[in-house]
Amino acid sequence: MVGVTGMYKKQMVFQKILCLLNLIAGGLIFFYSLGIMTDLFDSLYSTMRKKDLTQTTVSGSYLYYEMQDFNQLFVKLAIGLILVTLVLFLTNTNVRRKYYVGNYVAIALNVLYGIGFTVWAHLQIELYKAKFLQIDFAALKEHAQTWDTLYTESTFWFDVHYLFFGILLILDVLLIVDLFWKRSLMKEEAGLIAKGKEAAA
Repeated sequence: MVGVTGMYKKQMVFQKILCLLNLIAGGLIFFYSLGIMTDLFDSLYSTMRKKDLTQTTVSGSYLYYEMQDFNQLFVKLAIGLILVTLVLFLTNTNVRRKYYVGNYVAIALNVLYGIGFTVWAHLQIELYKAKFLQIDFAALKEHAQTWDTLYTESTFWFDVHYLFFGILLILDVLLIVDLFWKRSLMKEEAGLIAKGKEAAA
């Protein structure tokens, strides 16, 4: 029983850290959703100077407006991710010695939301990255030199999603690992208690 108690302590420290890391990951993705359009605004917005926004001095720069709906939804889903993570804390999954139905639901909700959000974000961001690479960068460079605006060919803001969502997926996997670890300890403890009762009888 002492061994199980020691493992419980380690597991509970792990689950507390894991829940906190999930919340931090949600916050990072939220800030990423706010920043993904920064360079596009600084470099592309000024190329559209007419009421008809499709008329631009740089071919492909309309991408900035194409991404608006995506970005708004991205921010909302990032907020949703934070709210879903908070369910872990509302159900005390971060500190509970034994898991109950609410804890299983909270973990399942986090894993499913995280995977779904990751797949959606990856497909959308890669789509817009491909469109970004079709911009007439020669014309964009000329525009930037003329109007003293940002010129960049960097895909950093598109590529960095691999880091943030990669971390999210790792944490989702660890939530599942932690769940099985918890179940194993609960089962072992229940077995020891049953043996103790039998011995006492």
